Amino acid sequence: MSKAASAAPASALPEGMHSITPHIVVKDVPAAIAYYEKVFGAREVLRMPAPDGSMVMHAEIEIGDSRIMLAEEMLDFGNTSPLSLGGTAVSLHLYVEDVDATYEAAVAAGAEGLNPPVDMFWGDRFGRIVDPFGHSWGLAKHLRTPSMEEMMEGMHAAMGEAPEPA
Repeated sequence: MSKAASAAPASALPEGMHSITPHIVVKDVPAAIAYYEKVFGAREVLRMPAPDGSMVMHAEIEIGDSRIMLAEEMLDFGNTSPLSLGGTAVSLHLYVEDVDATYEAAVAAGAEGLNPPVDMFWGDRFGRIVDPFGHSWGLAKHLRTPSMEEMMEGMHAAMGEAPEPA
């Protein structure tokens, strides 16, 4: 890997950040922050209003040990939310202590429940939602670490396929 393509060394990171930080665009940053606080236990770290006070230009929250940046949808600047795009190709994966309770809280607070939590072949209890701002979330709790063979067998069973002979 070239030096230019390598991950940033710890000295290049601002305090509290990781090498990759999601930066999501939403319609109504304050409402999104309130939702993430209520459902995921997020903590607001930073809020920067627009010079005229009409919107929040940039905000940061922490969920667990990870930061997420938020920006207000501004179509003139190319900041488009999943609601305007009609969906998203990205899913945020969040590990939580109680997947079932988090899933139920998310749905009760306005998320669309896509997949209720179940124990998955890769070793996690897992469910999926789309939050009221159009962002897809995978909710998981790690239960066990299966071997690759066990995962492949489980995947084939889940897909209704017979595994290929070795």
